[in-house]
Amino acid sequence: MRTRIAGGWAGLALMAALLAAGPARAEVQVRYAAPERFTDAENRFASGQPLRVTLAELTRIFQDLGAARLRPGERLDITVLDIDLAGFDRPGFSTPTGVRVVTDATPPRIRLAYALRRGGRIVAQGEDTVTDINFLLTSNPRFSTGGLYYERQILRDWFARRFPETANRG
Repeated sequence: MRTRIAGGWAGLALMAALLAAGPARAEVQVRYAAPERFTDAENRFASGQPLRVTLAELTRIFQDLGAARLRPGERLDITVLDIDLAGFDRPGFSTPTGVRVVTDATPPRIRLAYALRRGGRIVAQGEDTVTDINFLLTSNPRFSTGGLYYERQILRDWFARRFPETANRG
């Protein structure tokens, strides 16, 4: 014996689609302009993480921060123009993760262009160089997960300054 649901299979499919869609989420799109020419985004001595890993981690950081800071339905387009990671690679070490020496004289620096859209209209845009000369005072990698600790902290601060309204504020 079969039970018929009002609307049949089409109605059931529509209900499933509506449930899956849920509320509109913020979206972050990240592009990298000529990453092979970035100042310092990979280990050039073959001991650290490759460029593709650095870019994938940065993309994840941007998307996580956007999900936390942007309103549902907003879209942030970011074009990364240059990356200079915190510290510098130390040649002569061949460990799987490489050795990066970080001092207060080697802050991270990320140059980017951005455009924030609401309902298809651009509501904010610009170009920024994200850096912090006091980065060693404001972040502690011992309490962080994932790589790019210092870069994550300066981007978190940039998101907070640039997009002060959180998704929780309606």
